[in-house]
Amino acid sequence: VQLAESGGGLVQAGGSLRLACAVSGGDLYDYSIGWFRQAPGKGRETVSCVNGGDSEKYYGDFVKGRFTIASDITKNTVYLQMNSLNPEDTAVYFCAATGWKFVKLPGPGDFDSWGQGTQVTVSS
Repeated sequence: VQLAESGGGLVQAGGSLRLACAVSGGDLYDYSIGWFRQAPGKGRETVSCVNGGDSEKYYGDFVKGRFTIASDITKNTVYLQMNSLNPEDTAVYFCAATGWKFVKLPGPGDFDSWGQGTQVTVSS
């Protein structure tokens, strides 16, 4: 399966962005998709995950209701709507896929296939 992120950019604090993860070579019913981020000098952390078929969804504690993950099965695309962004959200955002399903928020090591990432920069 191949993944391609889009939608990153520069936004002011308090603003919104919607990231998209286009999946090819596989069906969203068969894969769980995760969103991750990595800030300069920091490790990669899980932002959110959705199990196959747009079923169970999980979020990192730092999201605090600001982000929403959603799958469009017809487009084989998973979106991450990010609202109330703050400078601490600045990072490269990646999406990844796995055939596993989860009962809690997974870590980056649980995923097999990765996109190239998209930069999100939030200015103060």
